[in-house]
Amino acid sequence: MSAPPSTPSQPGTTITIGVRDMTCAACVRRVDKALRAVDGVEDVDVNLATEQATVTVGDDPPPVDSLLQAVERRGYRPVLATVELGVREMTCAACVRRVERALQRKAPGVVSADVNLATERATITWLPAMNDVDGLRAVIDAAGYPTLPPDEDLADAEAAARAEDARALRRDLIIAGVFAIPLFVLGMVPMMVPAVMDLVHDTIGHAALHVVLFALATPIQFGPGLRYYRHGWAAARSGSPDMNTLVAIGTTAAYTYSTLSTFAPSLLPDGAAHVYFEASGVVISLLLLGKWLETRARGQAGAAVEKLLELAPPTARVRRGDDVVEVDLARVRVDDVLVVRPGDAIAVDGVVVDGHSHVDESVLTGEPLPAARGPGDPVTAGTTNVDGTLDVRATAVGRDTVLAGIVRTVQAAQSSRPPVQRLADAVVAVFVPIVLVIAAVTFGLWWAFGPPPSIGLATVNAVAVLIIACPCAMGLATPTSVMVGTARGAELGVLFRRGDALETLQSATVVAFDKTGTLTTGSPEVATVAVLGDASEGDVLQRLAAVEQRSEHPVAQAIVAAAQSRGLPLGAVDGFRATAGGGVTGRVDDVLVRAGTLRWLAEEGLEPARAKPTADTVAERGETPVVVAFDERIVAVLGIRDALRPGAADAVRLLRERGLDVALVSGDVAPAARAVAATLGIERVHAEVRPDEKADVVRSMQRDGASVAFVGDGVNDAPALATADVGVAIGTGTDIAIEAADVVLMGDDPRAVATAHALSAATLSNIRWNLVWAFGYNVALIPVAAGALYPLNEGWLLDPTLAGAAMSLSSVFVVTNALRLRGAASGMPASTKAEARRSGPG
Repeated sequence: MSAPPSTPSQPGTTITIGVRDMTCAACVRRVDKALRAVDGVEDVDVNLATEQATVTVGDDPPPVDSLLQAVERRGYRPVLATVELGVREMTCAACVRRVERALQRKAPGVVSADVNLATERATITWLPAMNDVDGLRAVIDAAGYPTLPPDEDLADAEAAARAEDARALRRDLIIAGVFAIPLFVLGMVPMMVPAVMDLVHDTIGHAALHVVLFALATPIQFGPGLRYYRHGWAAARSGSPDMNTLVAIGTTAAYTYSTLSTFAPSLLPDGAAHVYFEASGVVISLLLLGKWLETRARGQAGAAVEKLLELAPPTARVRRGDDVVEVDLARVRVDDVLVVRPGDAIAVDGVVVDGHSHVDESVLTGEPLPAARGPGDPVTAGTTNVDGTLDVRATAVGRDTVLAGIVRTVQAAQSSRPPVQRLADAVVAVFVPIVLVIAAVTFGLWWAFGPPPSIGLATVNAVAVLIIACPCAMGLATPTSVMVGTARGAELGVLFRRGDALETLQSATVVAFDKTGTLTTGSPEVATVAVLGDASEGDVLQRLAAVEQRSEHPVAQAIVAAAQSRGLPLGAVDGFRATAGGGVTGRVDDVLVRAGTLRWLAEEGLEPARAKPTADTVAERGETPVVVAFDERIVAVLGIRDALRPGAADAVRLLRERGLDVALVSGDVAPAARAVAATLGIERVHAEVRPDEKADVVRSMQRDGASVAFVGDGVNDAPALATADVGVAIGTGTDIAIEAADVVLMGDDPRAVATAHALSAATLSNIRWNLVWAFGYNVALIPVAAGALYPLNEGWLLDPTLAGAAMSLSSVFVVTNALRLRGAASGMPASTKAEARRSGPG
């Protein structure tokens, strides 16, 4: 996903950039030269003492990003800060655009601003040398949207703010309803039932009825309706009219026209003194009702993340000397020993120091079966102890736990903006001004050419256009689906680290798997020891294991374990050296021991021909051959077997059912890699690929037109994960692999790749349906509201009250449709088409 656009510099201004890693005057000159080379820069002043560069830009200023990139290319780090702020009272996509524009135009130093309507958060990156958090908040507040402080309790502050907003909305809805119900009965029912019209006129009278309607509409207009005036005026004043502006103009027009008809009918043309109080009062009430329903639905959309936050218990039982006391979770510290009873949720990340039990980790990994845990085993906050008492020493608490990291990852993904959002953003940027023009044209045409009373019809139709054209549904279509989809992924043990990964994964055409630790268990064992010379099997294992004990590679650990199981003592090693993707070298008892692939040994100057037949035989059995040499002679070939993960074959089958090509990319020798691939049903094999070549394999697939998802777990997979269109890391892998990936699978079951793809496809299908509805609704109904059906359907016009109801229902529909993703990818997907059907409306 492309980053949010960099804030443009303003002509004639200065930009102050913090620059790290400068150590001398030469560094200053390099930074100065780099910045001066950027087009649009007039002057540069770099200060080593303050570690800052002050840049003056001219009449054609460059984006801030270009300045930062110039510094980075010279090897120095610009100082940036990122903050996430809660933003209240946003109601539609125009509000989002308004907040982003305010930050980009009025907040000095802002590099990017990404505002999300569904999560009600703004993620801002800025130059701390030019601004601070209070300055950013002030700009947003001035735009008319109150902010929440970026403290550690942001989630709690947001929950409290939402609860306060919900209470205010419910209060306004009740007040509006008290007046709107009789307003509707007196204003609409008589028009639909002539007998009621006669009764009302006989008992109340025509003029008195208008006064009663005025008395009922006024408290709505200037009570609950004030929220639309307040926000609408602020938006219009800033040059960014939004939904509130449309509602305020439309209802005010109806209310003002009706008031003139009631108290000053002589100011209107003959026969034009009609009242439309219900078109103001009832519309406001319906909009409030729709907003209330939407708020409730959006609350359900965020419920999954709230459930994650609630997984950690509020208290924990901690050993204090000889006693066990219950303390608040905030008071638990690293190295405290917690007593976790059967049925208790584990409050921290830690290591079991005493006791045996099973732990239900399904909430984090999606694995249904509890895992056995005993002394030395790790446990994670948010999981549940099932059947035994455990003593757990805390290794991470609070914000440092895996659970807290998962929550932050999900929230970051929810706040990001997938590429599909660009279409909605482009439309919303011009939508409200276009609607205002359409409403004005509608009013003018009806007034000029409509039947009498033309001014009344002009007013009603213009109001209907303004009311029905609310961009709320457009603003909610994408972020709400992303919110629910990423939260559903967390429930299934699939973490989308960025929202754009949801879109990219479903468009993949090839899934390329690493073998060791991804499709296999990553816990290999020595299956074959074929001695070729006069050395004994024990001698080979003893010397080789002595060298391999210095390596952390799983194959090395398997060789060490084989030697130890035979009771062989391991001697000292001199000159240990490991070559990634090749082998290891070390001297044991004055013997130079080398072990690795045939290709690597050939590069080392040895002649591997005598070992090739044995190595091929070992590889054809699906074992990885390790060729061993003492000094200049090859003495043995070991066969290393790594068991396939139980779900590996199913993972390949499920992905192929979804229409994806599956490839195996492995550093293993070709016969062994092909044997594993054949067992799994993989036809496309790239074998004997060195770690630095895996990214090249991915690039070659991309050059052939494929969109590649690479699945791996190790350090040597990080370049391929970063190069692929979307990188998927097995959560049991290394931190480096996880950091390079776009999607993280919390468990080790490769079938979760198919689950992630199914969820990605379901979410994108859901977004598309939402966008079709949001855009189609406006395209279809704005002409109807303008009166396009009047000459074709016996004078039928869309009443503003019905327009208000339709507009409210459109937003509720979009959010409700997104909520259907809460059941996505349950079970395991059958096909892409079936998943898409399940995620669409209906």
